[in-house]
Amino acid sequence: MRIRTDGDYAYRRDAIERAADFYDCNKTKAVVSACDDVPKFVQAIRQVLERDDLTLEQRREIAETLSTRALTFEIDTEVVVDTD
Repeated sequence: MRIRTDGDYAYRRDAIERAADFYDCNKTKAVVSACDDVPKFVQAIRQVLERDDLTLEQRREIAETLSTRALTFEIDTEVVVDTD
C-alpha cells in the first residue's frame, strides 16, 4: 500500500512520523499500530462517556478534550415528554 504524501497530502508524512516517534518503531508498523489502536480507544471513550456517575457537563468536557481533527465526540441529551 502506498500513502500519498506529496502536495496537499504533505501533512500525512508529519502524522506518520509522529506516530513512528510515539510507538518508537518504523513508519509501517506505526501506521498499523495506530489503525489497531484507534477503534479500541473509541470504544473505551464511548464507555467512559456512557457512565452513569458523570454529570452532563463532565461528559461534555471529556468529549471535547478527547475530540480530534478527524474524530469528534458529541454528547446529546434527549428529553421526551409523553402526555396521555
